[in-house]
Amino acid sequence: MSNVGWTPLTLVTAAVAGGMILHAEQRPLFRSDVELISWTVSVTGPGGRHVSGLRADDFDIFEDGRPQELGYFAPATTALSVSLLLDSSSSMEESMPLAQRAATEFVTKLRASDVAQVVDFDSRVEVLQPFTNNRALLETAIQRTHAGGSTALYNAVYIALRQFEKMRGRTPEEVGREVIVLLSDGDDTSSLVTFDELLDTAKRSQTVIYTIGLGLEDPAGRVMPANGEFGLRRLAQETGGRLFLAKRPEDLSNVYTQIADELTSQYVLGYLSRNERRDGGWRRVAVRVHQPQLQARTRAGYYATARSNSGELRAY
Repeated sequence: MSNVGWTPLTLVTAAVAGGMILHAEQRPLFRSDVELISWTVSVTGPGGRHVSGLRADDFDIFEDGRPQELGYFAPATTALSVSLLLDSSSSMEESMPLAQRAATEFVTKLRASDVAQVVDFDSRVEVLQPFTNNRALLETAIQRTHAGGSTALYNAVYIALRQFEKMRGRTPEEVGREVIVLLSDGDDTSSLVTFDELLDTAKRSQTVIYTIGLGLEDPAGRVMPANGEFGLRRLAQETGGRLFLAKRPEDLSNVYTQIADELTSQYVLGYLSRNERRDGGWRRVAVRVHQPQLQARTRAGYYATARSNSGELRAY
């Protein structure tokens, strides 16, 4: 297993024989009694600019408030697997041409090694183009979206997460960094999946979710559970992504560009958890950068592996 090939959150049972390794060109040796945790981290500075060129000693990582020893550090250079989710409900009719153009521009910024799929959702969820690195096929699929119907947003994200899970099961070495980029202009109105069910699935996944709220009012920090922004923000926060609020369709091109820039300037940090309990419990993780003007963003935490009655370790 290549170090750089770790996905955003990899849970394996491992301990390094002879000490931790900090260099990407070296391969660690593993035993099976300690949990190795890997994180993709984004760092921003003043004005939201993405910061590259940091070193391992610029970071601190904490699990449930306890400092952890950083054992792996490298720029996140692995290929991306991107699921582009486009809201095509009836309320998107006037915005659709600019939304299509912005999504198409995003596809052109992907590298040759990256793959993407296009998922259209309104009352139902339809994969218009399965994962491919063929940009022409992706652009054609984006142009096939058309507005109509209600909004099954939670269903769409849930299906995308399950597709990543299936890909990992078949060809884990080819999945790369898993990313969902979700565009919507309002509340979910017709999903069978509840928000709580979706959030739990997202927290147990390895997928980073970027959400784009088009035309949603920012409630100045107030938590409004019934508001579309609340759900989009929670999905992004818990998975290490980010919510972008686009006031107008004309702003979408800039938003997609910001997401593309972030995906090419991230870091991968790894550590061996000092928590020896195998109880399947939630562990909160925080990453900090020593420079006070910089902010690190990553997943909110992970579910530990659990040991069954037979002694078998199971990941959750």
